[in-house]
Amino acid sequence: MSVRYPSPLRPGDRVGVTAPSSGVPKDMRERLHVAVRDVQARGYEVVVGDCMDGSGHVSAPAADRASELMAMLTDPTVRAVVPPWGGETAIDLIPLLDWDRLREAEPTWLVGFSDISTLMTPLTLLTGTATLHGNNLMDTPYRVSEGLLSWLDIVAAPAGHRFTQYPPGRHRTAGFDDFVGHPEVREYTLDAAGTWTRLDGTGDVEAEGRLIGGCIEALCNLAGTSYLDVAAFARDESPDGLLVYVEDAGSDVFTICRNLHGMRIAGFFDRANAILVGRSSAPGHSSLSHHEAVLDALGSLNVPIIADVECGHIPPYMPIVNGAHGRIVHSSGRSELAQTLG
Repeated sequence: MSVRYPSPLRPGDRVGVTAPSSGVPKDMRERLHVAVRDVQARGYEVVVGDCMDGSGHVSAPAADRASELMAMLTDPTVRAVVPPWGGETAIDLIPLLDWDRLREAEPTWLVGFSDISTLMTPLTLLTGTATLHGNNLMDTPYRVSEGLLSWLDIVAAPAGHRFTQYPPGRHRTAGFDDFVGHPEVREYTLDAAGTWTRLDGTGDVEAEGRLIGGCIEALCNLAGTSYLDVAAFARDESPDGLLVYVEDAGSDVFTICRNLHGMRIAGFFDRANAILVGRSSAPGHSSLSHHEAVLDALGSLNVPIIADVECGHIPPYMPIVNGAHGRIVHSSGRSELAQTLG
């Protein structure tokens, strides 16, 4: 198996929208329409599925969500699939997906983050299909910060393309925009300064390897199973090692610490040349900060750990392609992540 990259999107291609986890409440449907129009403005046809109900924590019964996702990922006319956002229990789709059929199908971009990591990361590991950990559909209308890209930029890039992103130096500290009262909002409130932080020591960092990772609260439940066999992926696709990234959805620091310990024990980080950790809003404790929680769980690995990366729940977003070859540089005067689709 080798990493398979979906064909670049071109005007006229179809983008599927479905909610494998949580749907969109009625009072936020106007924001959904704004986001759909932005994708259409790129020249794409948008196909919105039936599994979009936002009245509960899932958009439809698991069988229906799995069926709709499978249909979109295996339809050769659909070139990308993007959810409105994440949710809580996409894990119930894992045993319902036809992984052999997905392996045989022409690759299609699956985009998203948070609970969607539950599906994207196994899709890359089990089928070799590159997936795009990036901003979800409801966040697509926001203006992209300097130094970063949108998922729409990446899905249009050809195989072999190399792109570099760097921290914009500002981020949001807390809160969400009101999609009900202001569905057209396009500017993030980035009210704090900050850049990447090396946790494990001092000195410059340069490391390479194929990228793999996702949301801690989602992936920790698959660690040690055949759906998250990172060691096999490294052996077959990146024998010189990986760049592993993780981010959290805002759980308290003790939960994050426990989850990372469990992932480490299960071997998730064994082949890491460096670890990237997303900026967090996790509630801290007097005896344990977020940075300390990460070090407590992962410090014994003796690899560079770079924190406060824009790869998670704190805007702005730095899209990362699972399966791409990555190169990270971090020094006092320069921080960047380069990715090559090949």
